[in-house]
Amino acid sequence: MASNKRYLEAKKMVDRDMQYEPEEALEMVKKLATAKFDETVEIAVKLGVNPKHADQQVRGAVVLPNGTGKEVKVLVFAKGDKIKEAEEAGADFVGAEDMVAKIQGEGWLGFDIAIATPDTMALVGKLGRILGPKGMMPNPKTGTVTFDVGKAVNDFKAGKVEYRTEKAGLIHVPIGKASFETEKLLENFYTLIDTLIRVKPSGAKGQYLKGITVSSTMGPGVKVSPQKAALLGKVR
Repeated sequence: MASNKRYLEAKKMVDRDMQYEPEEALEMVKKLATAKFDETVEIAVKLGVNPKHADQQVRGAVVLPNGTGKEVKVLVFAKGDKIKEAEEAGADFVGAEDMVAKIQGEGWLGFDIAIATPDTMALVGKLGRILGPKGMMPNPKTGTVTFDVGKAVNDFKAGKVEYRTEKAGLIHVPIGKASFETEKLLENFYTLIDTLIRVKPSGAKGQYLKGITVSSTMGPGVKVSPQKAALLGKVR
């Protein structure tokens, strides 16, 4: 009840009809994050695309300059020398057949990111029905199918995040913690927005950035002006 009351009080402080400038919106999100834990700050972007069309799907990964503030657990499917490379880079779990069996047999999903070398994909493909719906299946577009496993592990540990359009063209991505300085959240914010603009599908017509909302785990959403976000991102 206390958290619900807190949310309702915070919601009153946000003008639901107003689209704020990015910096102002993030400062407000920080102020409204009053939970007893360090809330995650997330951005939701509504894109003018139809994900049902293959040429309008937006998917990839980007390294946020200030990370997400979250400790990411990485699983690597690898063989031979690549096992050692993954372990030395700091992968939390490394294996091949044994890891596939653990996921299939035990339903184990104790990791955030799965990376696979190309020569293990025939094996990893068996996990499509389990990992696919959760968005955890290794994919070349997000840099999670690669022989350069050391770099991939380092990137995701350092703050690389995946983005992909869900139904209705929405993208949800964590961009930090409420304890981050506003400037650091802002840098992460613009890094993501600039990336989404850069990968705009050629088939997307009309307004591309249709809506942007930032929020913390327990806080209300704060709308950001898509025009200001795109314009100020270019200026920085």
